[in-house]
Amino acid sequence: QVQLVESGGGLVQAGGSLRLSCTASGNIFSIIAMGWYRQAPGKQRELVASITTGGSTNYADSVKGRFTISRDNAKNTVYLQMSSLKPEDTFVYYCNARAETTGWGNLDYWGQGTQVTVSS
Repeated sequence: QVQLVESGGGLVQAGGSLRLSCTASGNIFSIIAMGWYRQAPGKQRELVASITTGGSTNYADSVKGRFTISRDNAKNTVYLQMSSLKPEDTFVYYCNARAETTGWGNLDYWGQGTQVTVSS
């Protein structure tokens, strides 16, 4: 089992920055990738950014050049540095961890969600 705790959300003006943090605990050595997703009411959850244990990253087109995902393996923490924020970035952001298992394939774990609101 993996538990994820998020922090760093809040209210920021357009053009500002926020840094989200997600710390994993539990069976952390099973994690093969972590990422951030976001979801608005009535819409599907979408990938924002992800990073594998090998350091490969993936970003949604809408955030490329503005958001940066990084990790600190020693702290079991993944970060999402969000810059040049726009009102369109207003979502609940969820931390995700993908873990490998023996016999059950890969499993996804989710943080509690943190609200990011960007005012114009």
